[in-house]
Amino acid sequence: MKINGIILVNKESGFSSNQVVGKVKYLLKTNKAGHLGTLDVLGRGLLPITLGRGTKLFDYFLNKDKTYQTIFEFGFATTTLDREGEITDKNDVEVSLEQLQNVCQKFIGKQDQLPPIYSAKKINGKKAYELARAGKSVDLKPKQIEIYDLRVLKQIEKNKFLLEVHCSSGTYIRSLCRDIASSLGTFGVMQDILRTKCGSFDIKESFTIEDIEQGKYKIIPLDTVFDYEKLITYEADKLLNGQLINTDYQDGIYRIYTDNSLFLGIGNVKNKRLKLDMRLI
Repeated sequence: MKINGIILVNKESGFSSNQVVGKVKYLLKTNKAGHLGTLDVLGRGLLPITLGRGTKLFDYFLNKDKTYQTIFEFGFATTTLDREGEITDKNDVEVSLEQLQNVCQKFIGKQDQLPPIYSAKKINGKKAYELARAGKSVDLKPKQIEIYDLRVLKQIEKNKFLLEVHCSSGTYIRSLCRDIASSLGTFGVMQDILRTKCGSFDIKESFTIEDIEQGKYKIIPLDTVFDYEKLITYEADKLLNGQLINTDYQDGIYRIYTDNSLFLGIGNVKNKRLKLDMRLI
């Protein structure tokens, strides 16, 4: 069955992103599916899944920002920086709500972040967590990320807090917890994480696997995920064959349609010449 679009899934904890993709692919009987940004097995929340030609959008969404709600607990550390790892360090430092709020402000902005050893980061073709589990040395390099907003929503109990993080793609929330804890003179572990936004997508518009099993879901058409101006062409065949065509439109990126409203994909106009850069038909 040919389905082209995006479905927003509310992922449960305990399943990998690829497992969820496989389940959706099976339920919708589509021949091709992928996702727009991995959630850890522990992670919950918004997982946009692309269907059919929608899988071509991966690069387009690669650098979209994300928003998470997460629970940080201070006073101990684990091998994985989350609740599933073995405890490696402890201390008796008690973090106050005011202290955490003040430190969080210092983490807003661009910064270098060291990924967790137990992550899917590739080292010479191997995933870091595979090397770590095999007892091998894991040499990761810091990567620049950006925190746009970081707020403490509430204190749950002693040394346990609920935070909201709006950040760039590639940010590891477990690493953020580690680094905040270090600034507070203690250790920290991410206890829970819920992704609420991915680019323009919101968890409020997502569906559980149970919803999909019951036929309660919506496929987002591919052309609606772009905010570019619409351009109508009468020379679709030439564009689809890789040719450039003349146009009166100004230079820029456009959503390209045929004269009978069929969406072709994303095109670029330069010097009054139109090229189809991303074919989505």
